[in-house]
Amino acid sequence: MGPAPVVGGLVALGPLLAGDGLGLGVAAVSEPGPEPAGPAEAAAAASMPPRRRLEFLAGRRALRAVGLDCGEIPRSGRLPVFPPGRTASISHSTGIAVAVAGAPGRDLPLGCDLELRPLPREAARLVLREDEESLLADAELPPGADAGWSVTELFSAKESAWKALTVMTGEGREGPADSLRGLRVSPREDGEDGLRVCLRADAARAVRVRVVRAGAGAFSYVIGRAGTRG
Repeated sequence: MGPAPVVGGLVALGPLLAGDGLGLGVAAVSEPGPEPAGPAEAAAAASMPPRRRLEFLAGRRALRAVGLDCGEIPRSGRLPVFPPGRTASISHSTGIAVAVAGAPGRDLPLGCDLELRPLPREAARLVLREDEESLLADAELPPGADAGWSVTELFSAKESAWKALTVMTGEGREGPADSLRGLRVSPREDGEDGLRVCLRADAARAVRVRVVRAGAGAFSYVIGRAGTRG
């Protein structure tokens, strides 16, 4: 499937995200777009390999498409640093960039992830621990249970949660361990669609994640914080 149908399918998700109080921007690396917003972005782009540079600039275009047009967006490491009172998240996959942004002043965690290349079943061991494997679509499920999730969907959900649970401080990054296995994914406790993802080291730090199909892969984004399980 070429980029145009995938981009169109992602753009069509705009009303769904709007219902969750979020905006969505989509851009393809093949699309013409504006130059970097300033010298810092230009220097960052110039230091990247060609493919990564195109993805970086497409991500900035996606941010501006969602309405976050605030000039240069500095980085801390590879993480963008947004202006006070604004939250947003960017993801790239196979030449397509998405950006999800919250309304000004929205004080909720935010993260998104796009995975257009499906992961093989064998990759589950790199993403999940034994107490999460029952969520997989090919797991042995009790009668009446949901059909389950693909490895790609669970990986994407954890990636979105990793971004939402990561906070930059004056001392550096605070959040999940580098491995996604440091996060635990489970069904939402309120019975609604989606997943709950928490830190294994601190289960009270948890978010709700919505996952939708995108081409042969998945697109996920954090809706908000999740309650503590009793």
